[in-house]
Amino acid sequence: MGHHFIGVDVGTGSARAGVFDETGKLIAAAKQDLTIWREEGDIVEQSSNNIWAAICYSTKAAVKKAGIDPASVKGLGFDATCSLVVLDGEGAPLAVGPSEDPERNIMVWMDHRAMEQANRINAGGHDVLKYVGGRISPEMETPKLLWLKENRPDIFAKAAHFFDLADFLSWRATGSKVRSVCTVTCKWTYLAHEKRWDADYFRAIGLEELVDDNFARIGSEVADIATPLGEGLSAAAAEELGLLAGTPVGASLIDAHCGGVGTFACRGPNGEDLPPETQMALIMGTSACAMTLAKDANFVDGVWGPYFGAMVPGYWLLEGGQSAYGAALDHLLTLHPAHAGMKEKAEKEGIALPVYLEHRAIEKAGSAEEAAKLSRDIHVVPEFLGNRAPYADPQATAVISGLTLDASEDSFIRLYVAGLCGLCYGTRQIIEAEKAKGLPLETLVVSGGAAQSALLRRILSDATGMKVALPETAEPVLLGGAIIGAVAGGYHDDLRSGAEKMSKIREIMSPAAGEITKLHDKKFEAFALLQETDRKIRKLG
Repeated sequence: MGHHFIGVDVGTGSARAGVFDETGKLIAAAKQDLTIWREEGDIVEQSSNNIWAAICYSTKAAVKKAGIDPASVKGLGFDATCSLVVLDGEGAPLAVGPSEDPERNIMVWMDHRAMEQANRINAGGHDVLKYVGGRISPEMETPKLLWLKENRPDIFAKAAHFFDLADFLSWRATGSKVRSVCTVTCKWTYLAHEKRWDADYFRAIGLEELVDDNFARIGSEVADIATPLGEGLSAAAAEELGLLAGTPVGASLIDAHCGGVGTFACRGPNGEDLPPETQMALIMGTSACAMTLAKDANFVDGVWGPYFGAMVPGYWLLEGGQSAYGAALDHLLTLHPAHAGMKEKAEKEGIALPVYLEHRAIEKAGSAEEAAKLSRDIHVVPEFLGNRAPYADPQATAVISGLTLDASEDSFIRLYVAGLCGLCYGTRQIIEAEKAKGLPLETLVVSGGAAQSALLRRILSDATGMKVALPETAEPVLLGGAIIGAVAGGYHDDLRSGAEKMSKIREIMSPAAGEITKLHDKKFEAFALLQETDRKIRKLG
């Protein structure tokens, strides 16, 4: 029968479950879309009940599709977006916004309603901010908690549990209130290298209530990633998931960090070692996260961290990111007059619009290597949701230069390629900021849906000057969850040994030289000029 491990991933738009064997091969996966509510005031909300139901459906469906006996599942790992879940003392959901609907009890990571609270916190210059790149983001949890206290004081007072979504899932599965070092360190200002919360920080920003009960509402106990929680799956959760009670569940991860676990200890295509500290794991989805491991604490302005043990025990983690990635490209394309017609052509061929545009771009240019030249005269800064790193500027906006009245399909293809270039230049800025602090980066290990694009990988390598490695699995985030389950179940000693046995690299692409490098250098200079212009315009008031 063999042993199997399940990874469960909750992204912004869907919940997914994947069943893996002992070698890290994906046997089957299933997913269910999630409900999301958006309102004016940068409000973006979800429901923890809706998410749990989607997880249960996906897990049962994946196990059925895999054709395995649930008894063969020996470990389970969850990951999720860094969204804030609010529950009362009975574990029931509480409304977090003006809808008054208790089902809407999650502030999604991209919810920016707490911008003003984040600005006030940053004005305080608190010591903990050194570990978030110098400035806290409204995507993180303490600004959201402060907004809740100031705008929904009754809910804040009634709430018994504030969970990061990944921790909510492990609590819902096991009953354990133990938090993951990943979530609380990266999004809640927990100082993992000192194994403590900074009570002075919470008092100073106006969240003294959280200190009074030894931080019980946000996590009195913190565990290393993949630590087995409680007694494993509770009887109730096991029945809902279609698994056995007692199945080990490991302390969870934020979704991007889980993708990093699924790739960081990969071997090259020929079995060669890729030292973790020379890699950046780039996880590309709705947003993008750039995860770098370091043996020492490196402080990089605008890059979150360093966080100790927040992705792999014993390593410091630096977390750069681009707040809008796939979402930015999708939005950019809707702005062009040819969008509807090209989308219809893509649908007739049964493929997604970006895939169709990639085929057309390579056909027009003659090769993926030459495709970047199509965007020579169009420049895109795709920061529709601000700049997460390295400028920590959530109010940054997108800029497009070089548009004309040309509404043709060819101009649409050029805009698409320019959008890819803009995304890659944003990644290049993060890489250069980290290299400037001495980090020995050589290889980008890419994952997520966009990683399957040969054109994006080509432009990414040429635009950054980095080698680009594609993992064997198309689902490294799900694989990371399965590795957590395997470690929690005792089948591997630690995350590194589990990753070495369950993940590997399919191919490595090296950057081109010569004319293409010069083109990207010029376009990168234009990218930075447009960013600076946006900053100057916003200062005009």
